[in-house]
Amino acid sequence: MSRIGRMPISVPAGVDVKIDEGNFVTVKGPKGTLTQQLSPAMTITREGDVLHVTRPNDEKANRSLHGLTRSLLHNMVVGVTDEFKKELEVNGVGYRVAKEGKKLVMNLGFSHQVIVEEIEGITIDVPDPNHITIHGPDKQKVGQFAAEVREKRPPEPYKGKGIKYADEVIRRKEGKTGVKKK
Repeated sequence: MSRIGRMPISVPAGVDVKIDEGNFVTVKGPKGTLTQQLSPAMTITREGDVLHVTRPNDEKANRSLHGLTRSLLHNMVVGVTDEFKKELEVNGVGYRVAKEGKKLVMNLGFSHQVIVEEIEGITIDVPDPNHITIHGPDKQKVGQFAAEVREKRPPEPYKGKGIKYADEVIRRKEGKTGVKKK
């Protein structure tokens, strides 16, 4: 039995979970609404304030879908209650970010500014010129958008300049040293 798949999902007060035909799940909460088509092979049942995911048999495909379906459903419930958040840091002399309306304007050492539009379901905050906070109810969208912003100038290993996740550790390299001549 899947350790993750058999865990129950508690539904907090204020969250409405609707399970339609073919496991089309809609979760409404204070932070937004998420809809997703989950695997029709799995059985999703609701008992009061608890959701359970069960699989029909122990075939390899169903075993792997069991934990995945439960995780996706749990992430939907957590997302509409607490939201997911990614924090990015901008390191480098002259590197800075600012928010203008729904656009993220970044000076990253290029001859031009890099501008990224805020997408639907994602909110960008810039608490100071060297930090970016991306948050929203959909875990996949938040992670993908943060990766796309980081991709504009990934950190380099010599000086550590670039955009990195707040909890990311950059492995530094030593660089050139003087070579002795014979």
